[in-house]
Amino acid sequence: QVQLVESGGGLVQPGESLRLSCTASGTSPSFKLMAWYRQAPGKRRELVAAVTSGGLSTSGNFVKGRFTISGDTAKNTFYLQMNNLEPEDTAVYYCNADRVERVTMASLITIPGAYWGQGTQVTVSS
Repeated sequence: QVQLVESGGGLVQPGESLRLSCTASGTSPSFKLMAWYRQAPGKRRELVAAVTSGGLSTSGNFVKGRFTISGDTAKNTFYLQMNNLEPEDTAVYYCNADRVERVTMASLITIPGAYWGQGTQVTVSS
């Protein structure tokens, strides 16, 4: 059984940065897919960014080069570095992962992984 635990959310001012972490516990995950989603109040959940071990990657149009996913396999942890945050980025952020590869861009965009974190609140406000 794999569990994902997020950390790193909080309140920041516009233009500032945050790094979210997602740590996996349980059996060795060996994730093929790592992703972050977010959901703002009254809005649908949306994909922030995703990468696969096979080299596919995607991000939401709103990212505009501001956010980056990275991973530390030795720590079973992956990250979302968010720079130049805007008030519109305010949301609950969820990490997501899977042991099953996504081999097409369509599947990467439309099929979330099997494992979810509990969510961490990010608030961007002056």
